[in-house]
Amino acid sequence: MDFYTSPADVPPGFGPSAVTIGKFDGVHLGHRAVIAELEAAARARDLVSAVVTFDRHPLAVLRPELVPMALTSTEQKRELLEQTGVEATLMLTFDGHLQALTPEEFVDRVLVETLQAEVVLVGEDFRFGVRGSGTVDVLRELGRTRGFDVQIIPEVMPGDGERRASSSWIRELLDAGRIEDATVLLGRPPSVRGVVVHGERRGRELGYPTANLEPRSEGFVPADGVYAARVSVDGTFYDAAVSVGNNPTFEGVPEKQVEAYLLDVTLDLYGKEVTVFFVRFLRGNVKFDGMESLIAQIAADVEETRVVLRGEASDSSDA
Repeated sequence: MDFYTSPADVPPGFGPSAVTIGKFDGVHLGHRAVIAELEAAARARDLVSAVVTFDRHPLAVLRPELVPMALTSTEQKRELLEQTGVEATLMLTFDGHLQALTPEEFVDRVLVETLQAEVVLVGEDFRFGVRGSGTVDVLRELGRTRGFDVQIIPEVMPGDGERRASSSWIRELLDAGRIEDATVLLGRPPSVRGVVVHGERRGRELGYPTANLEPRSEGFVPADGVYAARVSVDGTFYDAAVSVGNNPTFEGVPEKQVEAYLLDVTLDLYGKEVTVFFVRFLRGNVKFDGMESLIAQIAADVEETRVVLRGEASDSSDA
């Protein structure tokens, strides 16, 4: 996949192309359906398939107090878009300059001059340009005068079909610890990625040493609690029991700490980047009366993790 961060980076003569535009936070089931439509349109017309997206949520500029937590970092988004097979991505910096472009300026500078778009695929509620003044009807009219077609992509309505697949829905599910439902909408297990840092060594003292991810990890950290998970280290996956939260049994622990206890293996992970893939929520966080009850619960969590992940592996082999 060719990747560009500015229209100036796109080489002269790029395209002609089929283009879709969106935030693509999480690159979830709905986004993948959009890209499938994009690739079909590109093949039908012998065009380059291209995604236009942004390095941050537009609300980060427009209403910072309302910006939601991102499901993925910009680097994770780039990696996920590459996995879809799209041929090119233009990730624009969403700043005051971009926000101030009129619909006509955005179309001319990005779609026409830079990407040579011949077809543009968007959802029916697509808005663009300063103060969201550009609508689908505006885009169609601009397409008629600039020489590109506009194709409306239907919403993806999973499950009972009462709600469209969306990043906001996935955030709600993760905030509630509903990992399996979020996995369906994402099309993959939710994950966080970060460098392992030194912690308070409490897990080691309890007989369950944990890998503690740096506080500013990439990805959306789900609800506080204990999870069955898998941890990727240098391309190898390990079963793990993972704790998320501030560990209420101890005082002074920062909130949303992600700690992974890798089952049946001892590794020196300090300074390594690891990815935690959440499989199932096991229980919420509770405050224990003492070390004995805490250790007993951790042992039970580890055993439950084994059972859950053994069942996941069995289901995968049966499929």
